[in-house]
Amino acid sequence: MLTGLGKVAGVTTVNGIYETLDDRFRTGRCTFGDVRLERLHDDCRWAEGPLYLPAWRQLVWSDIPNDRLLRWDETTGAVGVFRAPAGHSNGNTVDRQGRLITCEQGNRRVTRTEHDGRVTVLADRYDGKRLNSPNDAVVRSDGTLWFSDPDFGIITDYEGHRADSEIGACHVYRVDPATGSVSLAADGFRGPNGLVLSPDERQLYVSDTRLNQVRVFDVHEDGTLSGDKVFAECRPGGGVFDNIRFDDEGRLWVAACDDGVHCYDPDGTLIGRLLIPETVSNIAFGGPKNNRMFITATTSLYSLVMSVTGAPRI
Repeated sequence: MLTGLGKVAGVTTVNGIYETLDDRFRTGRCTFGDVRLERLHDDCRWAEGPLYLPAWRQLVWSDIPNDRLLRWDETTGAVGVFRAPAGHSNGNTVDRQGRLITCEQGNRRVTRTEHDGRVTVLADRYDGKRLNSPNDAVVRSDGTLWFSDPDFGIITDYEGHRADSEIGACHVYRVDPATGSVSLAADGFRGPNGLVLSPDERQLYVSDTRLNQVRVFDVHEDGTLSGDKVFAECRPGGGVFDNIRFDDEGRLWVAACDDGVHCYDPDGTLIGRLLIPETVSNIAFGGPKNNRMFITATTSLYSLVMSVTGAPRI
């Protein structure tokens, strides 16, 4: 078990983990969870893409440079290799049938792991051109899939394979559940990263790592997007936005790299943060009550049982 970073001068902290920047963080019962941060594993090069699978009480996550998917068993605490090589996998999610959806940066594709273990390619090209390096994905209740496609996996050999972009830009795409066709959903990004649907599926939130903001789009029945707005911008000197997740009261939690985990009120106000001793890449809610936050940060996988609950599972 690890303590947090300790008291920070000039701000209110609880147990060295919870930093209150707005009283809504405290009154919203965001600070009443574990008093220690638990490190579950610490043998990664760059940990990413945590996904809790409640039926198996396991967490799957990516170790991108080591080209493997790992899994942690909640009942025993054991960690093992789920898949290697794994296409330098990054973000992971599940569809409505409980099948694993993985963004493979190295293979420049989005795949689905079938119940019998076969791997099906869902997207690897747009308009006849190879994707850059898919990063994160989200699935709507009707099976519509959106994924982000920055160039992070092709600019060096560290998290993929260095190559030129065939598309020449970084976009968010949509995969039609009926036809499997890949279409452009949203553009104007410099580094699209984390994706999350609002609990009512009426809005899609997208973080842009290079612009350091979270954008929000209205989602139409046919899966098209409109109404691009900036929901939040990272505070000056406040890290870099990566992955994003909702709790069940509409607060948005953002992995903010060197600035821990940010918490935003539904109106876009930064109200607090979690202090993490390593650079944070990604977060996910899980556990039997969906109130355990799993945090991938540089070499480690952490967890914190919280007094808030993640948005309902699909």
